[in-house]
Amino acid sequence: MNALRPLCAALLLFAVTPVFAAEDAATVLVIHGGAGLQREGTSQADEAALRAAITQALRKGHAELAAGKPALDAVTAAITVLEDDPLFNAGKGAVFTHDGRNELDASLMDGATRMAGAVAGVHHVKNPILLAREVMQHSPHVMMAGDGAETFAKEQGVELVDPSYFRTERRWKQLQRALKEDAAGQAHAEPEVAKHFGTVGALALDREGHLAAGTSTGGMTDKRYGRIGDSPVIGAGTYANGQCAVSGTGWGEFYIRVSAAHEICARMAYLKETPAQAGAAVINEEIPGMGGDGGAIVLSASGQVAMPFNTEGMARGWIGADGVPHVALYSDEPLALPGEATTAP
Repeated sequence: MNALRPLCAALLLFAVTPVFAAEDAATVLVIHGGAGLQREGTSQADEAALRAAITQALRKGHAELAAGKPALDAVTAAITVLEDDPLFNAGKGAVFTHDGRNELDASLMDGATRMAGAVAGVHHVKNPILLAREVMQHSPHVMMAGDGAETFAKEQGVELVDPSYFRTERRWKQLQRALKEDAAGQAHAEPEVAKHFGTVGALALDREGHLAAGTSTGGMTDKRYGRIGDSPVIGAGTYANGQCAVSGTGWGEFYIRVSAAHEICARMAYLKETPAQAGAAVINEEIPGMGGDGGAIVLSASGQVAMPFNTEGMARGWIGADGVPHVALYSDEPLALPGEATTAP
């Protein structure tokens, strides 16, 4: 009997000792506003506005996490802010297709359940990320496109707007330049990566240790034939599971061909790579090796963050449990990541 006392004491100690599990995880929100940002042609006022927009989105998403809301709420709140801002190629301010229309795509994934929702080629949905969430939570499907997606939006009470809402003069002028070059048989003066600039995305880690990922875009300037890129494709532009979340931004055809978002998470799972290692391998090696470019944000269940990109700039930022936003625009601008010492730019 005396021999059992140490065992009983150990069991009692285990029963009353707090177990710091997933619910005690530190919250993190990570955002990108699109790879392909270039200093040339970007005014100081535009840079300040980009920083302010990323900061606002970080604060909006952080408020959800601070209130104990799930990662999905933080991701959708942050992306909605960016969809409403004409600086980005998502929602209001989306680029124009060859036919002079705005076609919007978005996707969302819950890492805890691996439920996902996506929409593609919608023209009237004010916030496509919110419709993607409705697809995930209130339909048996993962992706809806075009008129069918908009019919579903009406049924779910998702806000619809006249297509003129999405128009901005800056995006219209971009299309007119591209059309003139098309008509003259000229190569486009605008670099290929600039066509894809402005896609937005967000990742979150909530108090329960659950991850979520989302991405929203207006596609590429002068696109034709109902082209759809990687942003609404689960596993290409967006992916989340229990250990990893990714949102991409770049030349979508290449992200689809390498299943970029899932590939990063797979490298973390099977090769035991860090977010930085896995992100660099896919974004800075595999995709450029095939002729593509772009960037991504990566978040692990332990709160590690990576932001690989191979263009001059990528609007990006993160915010932790302390509520302090960290924002950067260009590749030569230092940005301390969670757990690193802060370095002034």
